[in-house]
Amino acid sequence: MSDKGIVLLVEDNQNILDINRRLLEKEGVMVLTATTIEQARQRIKLARPDVAVLDIMLPDGSGLDFLSELRSLCETPSNPVCALFLTAKAERADILAGLCAGSNDYITKPYDIDEFRMRVLGFLRLTVTQRKEDTQPKQHGQEKPISSLLTEKELAVAMLAARGFANKEIADNVFLSESRVKTCLSGIYRKLGISDKENKRDILIKMLKK
Repeated sequence: MSDKGIVLLVEDNQNILDINRRLLEKEGVMVLTATTIEQARQRIKLARPDVAVLDIMLPDGSGLDFLSELRSLCETPSNPVCALFLTAKAERADILAGLCAGSNDYITKPYDIDEFRMRVLGFLRLTVTQRKEDTQPKQHGQEKPISSLLTEKELAVAMLAARGFANKEIADNVFLSESRVKTCLSGIYRKLGISDKENKRDILIKMLKK
């Protein structure tokens, strides 16, 4: 395992996959590659990635849907997984959907390979730093504010949900489909550690007041 972390690349364009793999391996990063979601599932059984770079349009499904699966399988509070979408889908609605699905960044093709490298390496440093912080003793009662755990779009959705808005009403306000709002809420509850058995709205209200 590389000291600089592990990156999972899920991309069905073999040329792009090879270029990005070589680019990161030159930086001393361990790279796992997959051209389909099923291959990606097999790769994460071998090693848990610190950063995942996902295409959205894949032969056997959507990278948007796989992101939720990836995090449920690999992520823990002390071992976060940063995710970036690298895709040709460049419409505003696509970008918002990607960010609301829980990605940390969204890069559209064609892209600058040096910028791509720096963004991925930056997220690798972030996960390593966060992991070190989470292993340090914490003072009793010290908690991270909700705004540091959610993206801007997720925070907007959380605030509407806390106010009792239905999924359709939230969708109309944040310009997403109802299905994307549902996916977004699932990601929010996962990040905040809210289980299905809890009163989600009451907990959101308490967290947003902090």
